[in-house]
Amino acid sequence: MAATEAAGRWRRGRLGREARASLAAFLLGASVAALPLALGSPPALLAAPGLRGRLALALHVAAVNAALLLLYPRPLYKIAIRAGFLGFAFGCGLLLSAGRSAWRHFGWYMCSLSLFHYSEYLVTAINNPRSLSLDSFLLNHSFEYNLAALSSWVEFTLEKLLLPEMKQITWLSTVGLLMVIFGDCLRKAAMLTAGSNFNHIVQNEKSDTHTLVTSGVYGWFRHPSYVGWFYWSIGTQVLLCNPICVVGYTLASWRFFRERIEEEEITLIHFFGEEYLEYKRKVPSGLPFIKGVKVEL
Repeated sequence: MAATEAAGRWRRGRLGREARASLAAFLLGASVAALPLALGSPPALLAAPGLRGRLALALHVAAVNAALLLLYPRPLYKIAIRAGFLGFAFGCGLLLSAGRSAWRHFGWYMCSLSLFHYSEYLVTAINNPRSLSLDSFLLNHSFEYNLAALSSWVEFTLEKLLLPEMKQITWLSTVGLLMVIFGDCLRKAAMLTAGSNFNHIVQNEKSDTHTLVTSGVYGWFRHPSYVGWFYWSIGTQVLLCNPICVVGYTLASWRFFRERIEEEEITLIHFFGEEYLEYKRKVPSGLPFIKGVKVEL
């Protein structure tokens, strides 16, 4: 019992260090948003940075990296540098959002994307520290995920150059932003509700503490974290007014989650048997036209 309590205290302490280091680094990176105040420049610094603005951004990045190197040993530095990068992207997004240029909505997107990835790590650190790793940022989710992100950036840039008025549909970008906020909040609510039962990787072996969660947002949908991610991903492209990627993201995300849900439900039926089958009969998956794995009776 003493050994178990000591292990629990050690895990909580480890969680505290990692969570605090990531949060401090994220805020330090995000402090780039304060550069216009320091320089006496307009808030939309990134819309037309000039030599002085570019130099200030470069010095800020160098100063943040130096501070993180001095503050944290190598294991924590690996966490802090990723969180700091995401914070910097968030701060740059705020700077772009402050202007009236065609890049304003891209600033909203940068804030949404960086906050999504950072909060994945932070919520995991709070919720399930035993599964916490650098992969919890989901920055290296998959080649396909990174390719999709790059495709959206390319489409936005090309359409901005060729059809600039297409990127100034504020009401449509606002709809996309609301989709992003809804999707991310739903996903994080699912993670927090599931607690230590949530893992970024589908588990093949049932742990002693693994229970079937059916309360909260899991009373609405069987897979609320996937529902949230699905609408978040589509929302990012509506926000950017990217018609090609809206279609591409919808089809690719739907296919990915259909296969993922079927794979996961096979495991859940193996873990919980009739209890999960009854839950499956009562509660929908939450994603359109996805019913989950078929069970032959």
